[in-house]
Amino acid sequence: MPKMKTKSSAKKRFKLTASGKIKRKHAFKSHILTKKGTKQKRNLTHTALVSKADSPNIKRQLCV
Repeated sequence: MPKMKTKSSAKKRFKLTASGKIKRKHAFKSHILTKKGTKQKRNLTHTALVSKADSPNIKRQLCV
């Protein structure tokens, strides 16, 4: 059986932490920022963790 390939889109969007959790970036931070408040933009800057329900799918895509 051949090796499983990593999904390129997933490897660009997600990173694994040392404890095995998956980090992600917030959406809605790329354009049309004039109508968003400063506080909202600042909070969207920080990374977040992927929910427990979605992490098995993403780990499969990352071949972890």
